Amino acid sequence: MSYTAPTGALPHSSLRMRAAAPDYASGSPPPQPRCVRDTGLELSLIVELVAKAMYSIGKIHLPVLTGKLKLSISVLREALDAMQADHLAEVAGRGDSDLDVHYQLTEGGRQRAAEFLARCRYVGPAPVTLQAYRDLAQRQSGRQAEAGHIGMAEMAAAFADDVLEPGVRDLLGAALQSRRPLLLHGPSGSGKTTLARKLGQLQTGLVAIPHAILVEGHIVQFHDPAVHLPAPPQHARQNEERRNPDARWTLCRRPLVQVGAELGYEMLDLRLDHASGVYRAPPHFMANNGILLIDDLGRQRLPAEELLNRFSAPLDSGCDQLTIEGGYKIAVPFDVTVVLATNLAPQALLDESFLRRIGYNILVGPLSEAAYAALFRRQCHQHALACDEDVLYYLITRLHYGSGRPLLASYPAELLGRLHDFAAFAGTTARLSAAAIEQAWHSMALGQGTAAAAAAPVTFSADSGTTLYERII
Repeated sequence: MSYTAPTGALPHSSLRMRAAAPDYASGSPPPQPRCVRDTGLELSLIVELVAKAMYSIGKIHLPVLTGKLKLSISVLREALDAMQADHLAEVAGRGDSDLDVHYQLTEGGRQRAAEFLARCRYVGPAPVTLQAYRDLAQRQSGRQAEAGHIGMAEMAAAFADDVLEPGVRDLLGAALQSRRPLLLHGPSGSGKTTLARKLGQLQTGLVAIPHAILVEGHIVQFHDPAVHLPAPPQHARQNEERRNPDARWTLCRRPLVQVGAELGYEMLDLRLDHASGVYRAPPHFMANNGILLIDDLGRQRLPAEELLNRFSAPLDSGCDQLTIEGGYKIAVPFDVTVVLATNLAPQALLDESFLRRIGYNILVGPLSEAAYAALFRRQCHQHALACDEDVLYYLITRLHYGSGRPLLASYPAELLGRLHDFAAFAGTTARLSAAAIEQAWHSMALGQGTAAAAAAPVTFSADSGTTLYERII
């Protein structure tokens, strides 16, 4: 949304008051503004938002208006008083309390609101100023000491159910602690994306996310419920009890924003939605104070070197430059941990100079037999299947080794899921057997040689008292 006050549109002197930069105390979110001046916004912009909300709803109850615009009663009353003085709004009814008031637009107010909507259809929470966002993003940076420390005990607990080698786990922990760029590479199905997303879950602390940001008279929609997950209820209640927060911000977990092969040049800058007149924030902007995961590196619609070069200067400076209408550049915070994941060889994607700029380069490869067996047993438990050790032995020695397929972390869950699919189709109860696991294996279209490797009859020897587990490991 681009906001420009129409000439002579709102003649009342109170609508032309100057906005003041808010003085927010440390913490997230900031305290609730007590007057228009505290919001950091021009009164005329608040009037525009109020008029459009009233136009779309009609007669509106004051508490409903506060919920829609995320502004306090006192701020809205200041705006509504000015609108009444200029004959744009009127009281439609009063109840027993000061809050029980209904407002509606006058005919002149409806005409003015229609003009506002013709220019920009945004009707929603009032924005915060870009400077307010910069200040708070800096205070709640993950690089600050109060953001918390992730040590060996936390990593071990977080990956207790995973089959990571201790050395890989320690590398991931060090990379997360450094907040430098991290490259995960290895064959498809080795679990790179799963590991990266788990790093996102390990982030400590909460952050305040604005619903929208005012940038040089334009509104940028920022909050995305798909990536800005709400804080646990107990934390939200504690924050509200501690002080009355500014509802234009919402308390969230640190974000993890994931992009993949769909990433193109146009997604790396502000994007104007011409239908609504509102800008959309790019993924790396929404990832501030969290993690940006670039999955399938090398599959994007722009070369990997160009993509990383786009972020090299922001990574060094902590500041990015975005462009708004007319080519005007604005400076925004760039406080993200960049995690890259690819199944291509790093040397095939990047030259040595780029590889040196990546803080941690971690190979996520096939599992050992013991780790694969442990993962398969765990997946059997999660799928409510009794694990048959002979079937597990057959899977590893005849299907994997017979076809030359590595022991990748993705196989157990995929195979058991397909086993359930076939059982449900047949109308039978899923049960782990050599025939069932072989059927699931073939359904994955693994390529030549699989059928021949699995064609031999399934035979096991019960020799010399050696346990199956000992034979596997």
